[in-house]
Amino acid sequence: MSAHPAFEMVIRGGRVVLPEATSTLDIGIVDGRIAAIGPHLASGAHEVSAKGLIVLPGGVDTHCHMDQQPWEGKSTADDFNTGTLSALCGGTTTVVPFAMQMRGQSLRAIVEDYHERARPKAHIDYGIHLIVGDPSPQVLRDEVPALIAAGCTSLKIYLTYEGLKLDDYEVLNVLDLARSQGAMVMVHAENDACIRWLTEKFVESRKTQLRYHEKAHSSIGDREATHRAISLSELIETPILISHVAAAGAVEEIRRAKARGLPIYAETCPQYLFLSAEDIDTHDLSGAKCVCTPPPRDKSNQPEIWRGVLDGTLDILTSDHSPWNYVDKISEGPDTPFNRIPNGIPGIETRLPLMFSAGVNGGRMSLQKFAELTATGPAKLFGLYPQKGAIAVGSDADLVIWDSEREVLLQNELLHHATDYTPYEGLVLRGWPSVTISRGEVVYADGNVLSKQGRGHFIARNRPFLPQQGLSSILAS
Repeated sequence: MSAHPAFEMVIRGGRVVLPEATSTLDIGIVDGRIAAIGPHLASGAHEVSAKGLIVLPGGVDTHCHMDQQPWEGKSTADDFNTGTLSALCGGTTTVVPFAMQMRGQSLRAIVEDYHERARPKAHIDYGIHLIVGDPSPQVLRDEVPALIAAGCTSLKIYLTYEGLKLDDYEVLNVLDLARSQGAMVMVHAENDACIRWLTEKFVESRKTQLRYHEKAHSSIGDREATHRAISLSELIETPILISHVAAAGAVEEIRRAKARGLPIYAETCPQYLFLSAEDIDTHDLSGAKCVCTPPPRDKSNQPEIWRGVLDGTLDILTSDHSPWNYVDKISEGPDTPFNRIPNGIPGIETRLPLMFSAGVNGGRMSLQKFAELTATGPAKLFGLYPQKGAIAVGSDADLVIWDSEREVLLQNELLHHATDYTPYEGLVLRGWPSVTISRGEVVYADGNVLSKQGRGHFIARNRPFLPQQGLSSILAS
């Protein structure tokens, strides 16, 4: 009679990426968690060979949109089924999308509805960010603290968009609450008045072509709004994360804040490293496929975003996956004006392969830096670590086995989202996920989806920062 296997699964002989080194090791898994890491582990009931391949922590995408409340009467293409399926096929094993409250709505009701949307469909584990679009005294007093206590430990606020934008007084109220509750605040930092004023001027002058989308969303407005958000954060003495940083001027504001020791964090997304304003400025409306906010800037801006990633000014890389079908982008026909095109692009499945190809195989970064940007860093900032984002004993067995030499011609037909295009069509990438493992279960292997809807769990996240007593020191002085 053969001995009982020591592990339910062993990932055998891969180059395992740990924070301090990359070594050829085995990983033993029991009850969905990592039970042992070392050479020559005992047998597993299920053995997965990773010989000649790289084993990384499963990606953590803390900025993505799926099955979100309709925006101006339109809904994005992905629900929790296709959105999380696309994520896992691209090497992401945890997502944190948004429950979006707009003016006049109950945030609690929005979150309850979002749970109902996610529970039967999610393939992988997920958290929920709270978009606070109406920070009324009742919402801040009765709803937000209870939702934070229930594991939704991050808030997103907007400095632009009708129905969502907050004024500075409202921002201060949200930051003060976040400080007392130990929650992270994400800020969409664009100057709303600049956008509205420029858009009106362009439309009045019949300058409605696609190129004016980037011009109306001036990078000067990004820089000002980023500086303002940092200043309000400094006043209240609470950490914030600047979302989807696109402009070099915004990077410089964040770098200055970090140099002064302020707890300011920031993310960027592949569209600001791989796309540019030139991709939007097309002779037809195909450039609408690259319209998002903030928009990709001139190609000369890209090196500064890369610099921010590589020197640590930009802490994490997320997708800001916001998928629209092309027909919905240009719903008003061949003359659809730039200000009527929905903002957002798909990218949840391509986030990791793009960065692996250009970052790791492009010689820009180590495997450790890649893991920090795409998994460990997001998990730490949003209360998921060490359950997620780490290859460590006791952590969830969320792992991705990468073929670092596989070349892939990126075509939309290869992807698993419900969107009819990818803005990265035609790029040749080197490095692609071969196997995705979620909580010790192989959910994707060599192009075959092995997952099922509803297997993903809601993760009640920890508070990234411990609650602090009292108001900011300016009130105590």
